[in-house]
Amino acid sequence: MPELLPDRRRREILDRVRAAGAVRVADLAKELEVSDMTVRRDLERLARDGELQKVHGGATLPSDSSAAEPGFARKSGLQLPEKAAVAAAAEAMVQPGMSVSLNSGTTTHALARILRRVPDITVVTNSPRIAEALSDTPATGQTVLLLGGVRTPSDALVGPLTTAALRTLHVDLCFLGVHGLSERNGLTTPNMMEAEVNRLFLERSDRCVVLADSSKWGLAGLHRIAGLDEVDAVVMDDGLDAAARETLTQHVPDLRLEPVR
Repeated sequence: MPELLPDRRRREILDRVRAAGAVRVADLAKELEVSDMTVRRDLERLARDGELQKVHGGATLPSDSSAAEPGFARKSGLQLPEKAAVAAAAEAMVQPGMSVSLNSGTTTHALARILRRVPDITVVTNSPRIAEALSDTPATGQTVLLLGGVRTPSDALVGPLTTAALRTLHVDLCFLGVHGLSERNGLTTPNMMEAEVNRLFLERSDRCVVLADSSKWGLAGLHRIAGLDEVDAVVMDDGLDAAARETLTQHVPDLRLEPVR
């Protein structure tokens, strides 16, 4: 790899931290073909700018940052039983002949893996991982439409190509994964372009169902997608506390809390 200019190298480092959640100095030095000292200086600069947090031997995203955007790989191993319960409940909403949309996310990806057994559905998604999951021995008559665009750290395709395509489409049912949801902030994401695409997913559907494990309650990303009152249903696991249940019941017409096995 040719040596990168300092600004470009720091952008590369930040992209890797956002995708993985954490990085090690030794790994960065090897991958970028620079010295450990150079990496440490870059991490110090990024830490001063508030972009990351230095830890022993490496760096992580700031734990309290609303702009922190964990990568798909980091999120995919979290709350697996909860995501499975939510996905199973969501699958029961899908009938043969329907058109559905799934935005990029680990919970929607869990749903995609079991939607493979539902025949004669059309699935619209901006997630290459979801499209790949649906292409693996799908049921008869399935059609998958993968929207084009630029890939984000969380493996979503976004940008003008994505939004232009979405504006020409209409689906029966949208399943929307989110970074966080709360009474004050509604549905949020750390990524501005994902917020725009997710808003269109919601608008271009007859019915929108938010899929989230209970750990997402109270979290807020930097960018707002929609208010709680703008969605038709929320499916979560039953780990939600009583106060949160009451709040969601006041704002969402259909709240489903699924037991975790």
